[in-house]
Amino acid sequence: MERHLAYAWLTYQHAHYAQLLRSLPALLDAAHGAPALLVPAYRITASVLVKLGEADLAWLAADRAVTAAEADPLRTGTATIAVAQALRALGRDRLALTACVAAADTTTDDAVRGMLLVQAGLAAAGSGDRRNADDLLDHAADLARRRLVDDDPHHSCFGPTAVLLALALAALTLGDTEEAIHRHERAIRRVDWPQLPAEHRAAHLIDAARAYLQTGNLAAAGQTLLDADIIAPAEVRYRPYARTVIAEIARSGPAAAGVTRLAAIVGLTR
Repeated sequence: MERHLAYAWLTYQHAHYAQLLRSLPALLDAAHGAPALLVPAYRITASVLVKLGEADLAWLAADRAVTAAEADPLRTGTATIAVAQALRALGRDRLALTACVAAADTTTDDAVRGMLLVQAGLAAAGSGDRRNADDLLDHAADLARRRLVDDDPHHSCFGPTAVLLALALAALTLGDTEEAIHRHERAIRRVDWPQLPAEHRAAHLIDAARAYLQTGNLAAAGQTLLDADIIAPAEVRYRPYARTVIAEIARSGPAAAGVTRLAAIVGLTR
């Protein structure tokens, strides 16, 4: 339910949707509800604001999710995932790492703990800490392999494929582009790849497109971007980061007709 709602918000095309999203933390402050309702509401708000490039407001919403959790370790853990995403978007990777490790030590749900380790590993990669990134993501991978149940009541999306996607992003962040591509290609061949939320797969494919572009494989970069647009158009057409990748691919050389069309749709060319 949370994932579908977040995706619906991202695809909403009303002229004032960005202004609405910026006002959501204040609107939620005025609402009265149980932590079970407020924490996911703030998490959704933070997630969408990160996608829209509003990292400061995303951090504010995520911080309020932690407050709404009322020191419950599990709810605090889920809220801290959003905190970490916002802090990483702000370039505060060390703070994100510290927050995730602390929350992972206290949460009672393996999937939430695993996603906290994933966020911690990505934060370590963002700060250039290769050893910690490898250790944290390897720990997350071990936890994913040991899980005996597939239920995910807290919508963490944690599992072996999600960890592999994080390993690919960490490699790309650390400058190991060929390794990032290798991990990406392994991930999309896994049987549970289609089971990940559409927006999660599309977001990963945008990162993979950038990796291909960095190796000079313009054809693969373009096709991967188009695949992302098929899976979840909103991730490609409305996110500032994705638009940057489209522009980079479009100006790097003769682009496939689909990429040229996509660049025109999002207003990057005429």
